[in-house]
Amino acid sequence: MPRVLIETHGCTLNQSDSDIMETVLRNSGADVSRGEYANDTDDMYDYVIMNTCTVKKQTEQRITGRLQRFSGLGRRLIVTGCMASANSDVIRKSAPGASILSPANIMKVSEVINSDSRQERLQYSRIPKPGLIGPSGSVIARIPISEGCLSSCSFCETRFARGPLNSFDGKVILRAIQMSANAGAREIELTSQDVGAYGADSKTSIAELAMNASAIEGNFLMRIGMLNPEHLHRYFDDLIRAFNEPGSKLFRFLHLPVQSGNDRVLRDMKRRHTSGEFRSYVHELREKVRGISIATDVIVGYPTETESDYLETLNLLLELKPTITNISKFSKRPHAPASGLRQLPANEVKRRSTEMSRMVRAMQQKEYSGLAGRKMHVLVTESSGSTASGRDISYRPIGIINPEAVAPGDVVTVEATGGSYACITAKAIHKMPFASFADSANLNTLPAILQANNAGV
Repeated sequence: MPRVLIETHGCTLNQSDSDIMETVLRNSGADVSRGEYANDTDDMYDYVIMNTCTVKKQTEQRITGRLQRFSGLGRRLIVTGCMASANSDVIRKSAPGASILSPANIMKVSEVINSDSRQERLQYSRIPKPGLIGPSGSVIARIPISEGCLSSCSFCETRFARGPLNSFDGKVILRAIQMSANAGAREIELTSQDVGAYGADSKTSIAELAMNASAIEGNFLMRIGMLNPEHLHRYFDDLIRAFNEPGSKLFRFLHLPVQSGNDRVLRDMKRRHTSGEFRSYVHELREKVRGISIATDVIVGYPTETESDYLETLNLLLELKPTITNISKFSKRPHAPASGLRQLPANEVKRRSTEMSRMVRAMQQKEYSGLAGRKMHVLVTESSGSTASGRDISYRPIGIINPEAVAPGDVVTVEATGGSYACITAKAIHKMPFASFADSANLNTLPAILQANNAGV
C-alpha cells in the first residue's frame, strides 16, 4: 500500500482537484494524507504530490524552492496544478525526476504511482470532475462546476493552465452536492476558475444551478465562488431571485473582483467591466439581498497605474467598504501580456500596497468589532480543541472563544465579543437545529429564532 501525501497550494479549485486525487488514490488502495506543507525531512511517505499555483510570482518561487528541496532529498514527486500546464519547464528544472500531471489528467494519478518510470501527462481533455468527487466525511465539500474561463485578462496566466471554458453537466453537479450532503457536508463550496462563466457554453447559468441545488434535501448551505462582474448581466435578476426564494440554500455572499477603480486601467487589464458597473452591482445587491457580504480583489501597481489611478481605487474601496478586500501587488507572469510592459518601481508598488492594506484592515476591523454584543447564528466548520471557527449566514469568519462548547457541523447561536480585521470573535451561547440556521438565510425569521433559542449550551 503506497503512502501518499498531497500538498495543496492555491485556490478552492485546486483544493477540489486534491479532493479528487485523494478519492482516486484511496479507491486504488493507497494510504493518503493531506497537508498544506509536507515535512521535507519526513521519509514516511512513498510519494509527495505537489498541487501547484501559478497566480503570483512569489507563490511560484515558494513552490519551486520546495520542489528543489524535495528533489535534493530524493523524494518521489508528482507535480500537478496550474504550474504543470503553464510552466512545466520550471518544474523540470527544479525537480528533474518529478512526474508531471496537468489538471486535466489528475484522474490518472494512480497510474503514475504504479509506474516504474517518470511520467508526463499534459494533454488537454474534458473530464466530468464533479463525478469523481467522493464522500470525505468533512463538514466542507468543494464541488467543481466548471474549468477554464472566457476572460483574457492581461495579467493572468491561469487561463493558459486550465484551457477553454468547460461547464460540467448540471445533473452530475447536483448528484455530487446530494452525495456530499448525505455524507455530512454542511458547507458546500461551488468552485471554478470563474463561477460567473458557468453555463455560457451550455445555455445555463450559476443562477439556474443555484436554484436547482437549493431544491436538494439536506442540511447544507452553498457558497458561490469567485464570480467576475463581466458575466453578471446575463443572469443578474435570476441570481438575486436565487438568494431570495423561500428555501434558498445560499450563503449571503458574493466574491466580485474589481481589480481597479480606474476605467482606463481596467481596459489596459482587458477587464470587461467598468468601475461604475461594479459600483451599481454592489449597490443593487445590497439593496435587494438583505445581509449580503461582498468580497473583492484589487491589484496594486499594474504597469500603467498612475498615482491618480491608484487613488481612484482607494476611494472606490472607501465608498463601498467591501466586507473583505484581497490586495495583491502586480506580479509579472511569463505568459501574461502585461509581463512585457515596463514595470513600476518596486518601492512604489510596495508603498501603495502597504497604504491600501492598512486602510482595508482598518475598515474590516471597524466593521467586525462594531458587531460586539450582537447575536448571530454560526455554522462551525473547524474545531481543534483549543480553537474553533465558522461562518455566519453572510459568510463572515467567526472565531469562537469557548471552543470546548462546539464541534464541526454544529450550528450555534453566538454573541459577538469584538473582532480584528481577520474575523469576528464570539462566545457560543447554545446549539440549535440546522434547519433554523438555514431559515435564517431568509433573514425575516431571524429575530423570532433568536428569541426562541434561549437555552444555554
